[in-house]
Amino acid sequence: MRIFKNFEDAGDIRNAVVTTGSFDGVHMGHKVILQHLRNHADQIGGETVLITFNPHPRKVLYPESAGKDLYLISSQREKIHLLEKTGLDNLIIVDFTMEFSKITSIGFVKNILLSKLHARKIIVGFNHHFGHNREGDYDALRKLGGENGFEVEEIPEQDIQNESVSSTKIRKSLLDGNIQKANAYLDHFYIVMGPARSSNILLAEIGFPSYTIAIEEDCKLVPPNGVYAVTVNGGFEPRKGMCFIRKNQDSPIDTLVEVHLTENHESLDNKVLSLYFHKRLREEKTLISLEELRKQLIIDKAQIDELIF
Repeated sequence: MRIFKNFEDAGDIRNAVVTTGSFDGVHMGHKVILQHLRNHADQIGGETVLITFNPHPRKVLYPESAGKDLYLISSQREKIHLLEKTGLDNLIIVDFTMEFSKITSIGFVKNILLSKLHARKIIVGFNHHFGHNREGDYDALRKLGGENGFEVEEIPEQDIQNESVSSTKIRKSLLDGNIQKANAYLDHFYIVMGPARSSNILLAEIGFPSYTIAIEEDCKLVPPNGVYAVTVNGGFEPRKGMCFIRKNQDSPIDTLVEVHLTENHESLDNKVLSLYFHKRLREEKTLISLEELRKQLIIDKAQIDELIF
């Protein structure tokens, strides 16, 4: 997958079949759209293109209302990782600004999709809107297509409903700690990616050395406090891990994510780790002594060892 940060560098895409959107979480509904892109691109010997936005448009347009408390399922790094797995050919990450938001739907189509990407086909989800004040829709696109020689397809409502998924449902499942439900909606494991560093000397002293995973974006949605069964990957064979999450309730962005690998391993300092979440084992407990903590972690580890993943 090729990644572009501007439209000028993406001018050599062959027979571009294009869609746009946030694609937060890259869930099942998104994959329906991406598969449509793939099918149509293969028919015309073309390439698939997703235009996405950073930061999320709501963060820019409504910073004190809809965007203020918007937490995203995927960080930028995680979204790129998940999109690569879908077989997408080209990803264009637009720096979303107030200036960009003022581009009209006609201007976006003519000056970007046609002039810069030479789009052959544009595919949108059901009830999709785009352009300044969301003025553009499928009917407007189809009219522009007839006038400018490109095709437009709207994914039928039934196809989207068959993948009855929304980022809202996934976010709620994650915030409830229901990892298995969120994973079913996503059609992949919820993921946290970030650089690791050794941490928590006390845990190491009782036999559970751990690493802190840096949360790279303040708006990254992290599940509630507790202990989780995860798979850890970082350029080595995937290994089972035990993840500890602790949030400061007074400051949600002050979140600590630590992971202990249940098997022996080399140093992971400064490596970018991927944590794939399988199950929440328990809520956070208030434990009085290190010995009490050690005994509880032994129980937690035994549960993870019994899980098949």
